[in-house]
Amino acid sequence: MKKLTIVVLGTLIAGASLLAQTVPGAGLVKGPEAGEAKNLTGAGATFPAVLYSKWFSEYNKLTGVQVNYQSIGSGGGIKSISDMTVDFGATDGPMTDEQLAAAKGGPIVHIPAAMGAVVPTYNIPELAKSKDALKFTAETLAGIYLGEIVKWNDEKLVVDNPQLKNVNKYIVVARRSDGSGTTNIWTSYLTAVSETWAKKVGAGNSVQWPVGLGGKGNEGVAGVVKQTPYAIGYVELAYANQNKLSVGQVKNKAGKWITPTMKTVSLAAQGVALPEDMRVKLVNSDNPDAFPIAGFTWLLAYTTQTNPAKALALTRMLWWATHDGQKYCEALDYAPIPADAIKHAEVLIKKITLNGKQALPESISK
Repeated sequence: MKKLTIVVLGTLIAGASLLAQTVPGAGLVKGPEAGEAKNLTGAGATFPAVLYSKWFSEYNKLTGVQVNYQSIGSGGGIKSISDMTVDFGATDGPMTDEQLAAAKGGPIVHIPAAMGAVVPTYNIPELAKSKDALKFTAETLAGIYLGEIVKWNDEKLVVDNPQLKNVNKYIVVARRSDGSGTTNIWTSYLTAVSETWAKKVGAGNSVQWPVGLGGKGNEGVAGVVKQTPYAIGYVELAYANQNKLSVGQVKNKAGKWITPTMKTVSLAAQGVALPEDMRVKLVNSDNPDAFPIAGFTWLLAYTTQTNPAKALALTRMLWWATHDGQKYCEALDYAPIPADAIKHAEVLIKKITLNGKQALPESISK
């Protein structure tokens, strides 16, 4: 089985901000379809939960299909699809070869759904009214999460943030307690930029944390940070914005201080030679203007379906999400997937079969 591809990203192509308005293949799911299931169940990543809530509400209005999605974390999403207790899973950390081999229902495809940023967020009362974001380097983020930088007025932080000079307070580190694709993106970044982190901790949906208070889901970590003075955590950008948390800038590989925005997140995926299975990590981009802690989030589905009504409903929903659904991304602080990723998604959706034949209606896939 093909191994997970990890790419250091590069060349810029056309901006993804235009994609949401010009996706070829949008508008082909026009309404209800005879014979399709009226209910689908899914579970997994909290990273895209805000977007999925909007998607599935709009999809229900269009088709009458009720999509019931439980935001339980990427680890839970992988387990649920592997155990065949849901119609689809969702994850921000791609399944490993071992997880794919252990899935009870056969081969699983990773359908790219959106892009997002994982951002450092903090709560420092003395800076509550400041309009200047704190600045973090790869060294300071790794140092904080390794437990090597323990106070906000550590000289390694102060050199980039003079306003911290008199904040003689211990840093309260918040991290995920559950299996999490958000953690996968965060730890993949730390692994890419810190040799010490790579040797001591590594990357994954779950890791052995050197320090920190655990919170379940992005909302759990956001809650810890919001309620705990002098805390720092990592959450998906949408959660930080919705909870009015302070978001830090991060110095990227090119040495630029980058604010996480839809544009800087989108740049992380432009010009990448994407693998056929779409299991690719987008961290520490070579692009000089990209935010360095970004990634895809995926919808997971079995390629072999046995229920005709479910297969029809599932493939139509996946097509709508990767085409029509992209227009909802930016308003909710997610980046649409680039055009080449949409093309890959189309190929993967067409691999989903029922009785050996393509499950997606020919009226859509032509």
